Amino acid sequence: MAMATAVTLTGCARPAGPAAPPGRGATDRMLSAEPTGEEPYRRWGLTAPLAVAPTPATAPLAGSPARPAGPALPPVVDRIPTRDKVVFLTYDDGAERDPRFIDMVRELRLPVSMFLTDSVAGPGYAHFARLRSVGAGLQNHTLDHAALRGLPYAGQRAEICGQQNKLKSRFGLRPRLFRPPYGTYDTTTLRAAADCGITAVVLWRASMGPAGLTYTQGSHRLRPGDIVAVDPDETRAPTLRERTATLLRQIQRQGLTVGRLENYL
Repeated sequence: MAMATAVTLTGCARPAGPAAPPGRGATDRMLSAEPTGEEPYRRWGLTAPLAVAPTPATAPLAGSPARPAGPALPPVVDRIPTRDKVVFLTYDDGAERDPRFIDMVRELRLPVSMFLTDSVAGPGYAHFARLRSVGAGLQNHTLDHAALRGLPYAGQRAEICGQQNKLKSRFGLRPRLFRPPYGTYDTTTLRAAADCGITAVVLWRASMGPAGLTYTQGSHRLRPGDIVAVDPDETRAPTLRERTATLLRQIQRQGLTVGRLENYL
């Protein structure tokens, strides 16, 4: 697995590239959490249940030198070296707080990872407490969404450790995983992250936006172990639930399912 490189992005948008057709076949009725007598997967726009992901006996990157960033520095990953037919769904910032997304995660038993920015998610931490209660993982995306690359060590440490402290205070946890805003970082970022207790810096190989999937490198097709970033909603159409349902249908068409990132890192 090649070392992930830093890329310069605008906002939390991902780099432009060829997009797969979004294939929005789900209707508002299908994306509703209202009881209809249907199987849950049908309510959320799927034609079959999600396959249950295996639980790895050991985290594939634990102690692995496959992607070292340097002595005592956390690895930087955009995909996980695994033969399991899984991909990993990640969500940034915390701006979208649709309660029906909580229903979707609960009913589909969807193992998602939320990378939270305090200045964005802070006013709605109760929403993320509910997401956590139905199985979502909560991870670090800095205090204020500052572009870290090039900042002095003290500033980078304050952004990363500050959010570690916020999440510890609010949820009783100190995340192990960190995503730098805009996907940009430098060696100072990795040093600061390590000093704040971070064990892996998480980027992405694929991202899901309103136009569909784009890829940072390699084949324009999901592969086992890919980390997928579901872009923050800047247009309000399609909704977070619609983008997630579209992505899940594509994952299923490619013979994959969704794994829990925290089980593999």
